[in-house]
Formats: sequence, structure tokens, C-alpha cells
Amino acid sequence: MSSRDVVLGRVRRALAAEPRDTGRNEPPVVRDYRRVHGSRTAAQTVELLAENLADYRAVVHRSDPAGLPALIARLLADRGARSVVVPRGLPASWLEAALAASSGLTRIEDRAALTPAELDAVDSVVTGCAVAIAETGTLVLDAGPDQGRRRITLVPDHHVCVVRVPDQVVGSVPQALPRLAPDRPLTWISGPSATSDIELDRVEGVHGPRTLEVILLSASGQSG
Repeated sequence: MSSRDVVLGRVRRALAAEPRDTGRNEPPVVRDYRRVHGSRTAAQTVELLAENLADYRAVVHRSDPAGLPALIARLLADRGARSVVVPRGLPASWLEAALAASSGLTRIEDRAALTPAELDAVDSVVTGCAVAIAETGTLVLDAGPDQGRRRITLVPDHHVCVVRVPDQVVGSVPQALPRLAPDRPLTWISGPSATSDIELDRVEGVHGPRTLEVILLSASGQSG
């Protein structure tokens, strides 16, 4: 018998002798903390999101559904993108203008077989989001149909994320959590990837996209 077996045997005997606590005698957890700071209308919450996104050096645009395809096409063209990775559930109309025959842009479907090297060669990625948090300027992706696998938003250097406002915008993290399933692969994004670990010099694009562009999409939105 090894030392490992001896130790594990003692642990098993100790656990067997200890009565299981059902938790019925434990006091309930009091959750009376503040869920959101201040009182805001839905429009004010969206404005706070836009302000904090910009503070984190994301580039914020606004659009309505009619103008969205042209806006996405312009953002990809301005970036000089030759390829874009697309989640399977992204609305087809969003990329109609960008993928016009004359654009020269190659659409790459999100699929399990994509290798890190292939993703590294992709110029841009366009996704939706699960929820956006105004107080922290954070986008949360949960690998939903319009967001795709986590890696497609971590490897390409340019991420265009569409947020439906006001439906997908909440004020605070406590308000966001009930909307998210803890068993899904969550990606929390506050601005482009960056670090200041070396001599406090900010370097972007270290752990993910160097450029994050966020489109706030509403029925009455104005193009940004």
C-alpha cells in the first residue's frame, strides 16, 4: 500500500464518521446589497454603456436595422479586412453588403475544425452578444448562435460586436447574472485586450482583439 492510499483511506474514514449537514439549520443568505447604483431610464442606461465602452477604448457606433449592413461593410472596409469569421446563427442580412461579390471579402464559418493558426490569419470577426453591462462597460458573450465559439472572439485582431438596445443592456453585474447560464462558456469583454504589466506601458492586443468596435442597434438608433 502506497502513502497515497494510506492518506486517502484516512480521509474516507474521517468523512464516513462525520454526519452530513443537510443545511436545513443554516440561516438564509441575506442578499440585500445594492443591485444597481442610482436610478436611470433605459435610454440613460444605454448612454452610460456607450460612455464606459468608449472609456475602455472601444469604438462605439449606433445604427438601426436598415443601416446596419452598410455600417458593418464600412467598418470591415475601413479595417482593410479580407476575411471575416461568422457565427452560424448571425443574421444573414447583417453581412449582405459586406459580402457583396465586388467586395473581395471572404466569409469563414465558425466550425470546430478551425485551427488557431487559421483563426490567426482571419482579419475580423462579427458577433452579437448575450448581455451588456452599463456600469462596467462590459460585453458578455455566452457562445450563443450569433456569438459562436469563444475562440473566434479571442484570436482575430478585430472584433465587431452588435448589441441590441435597450433589450440586451442592463445597469449592473447583479442584474446581468440572472440572464446568464453558469454552465455556458462566458466571455466578459471590457474594451480591447490590453495589459500594462511591463513598466506600466499599455499594450493592446495581447490576449485578444486589438480593436473592439461596438454597434448599438436600436429601431430608432442613429448611425455613428
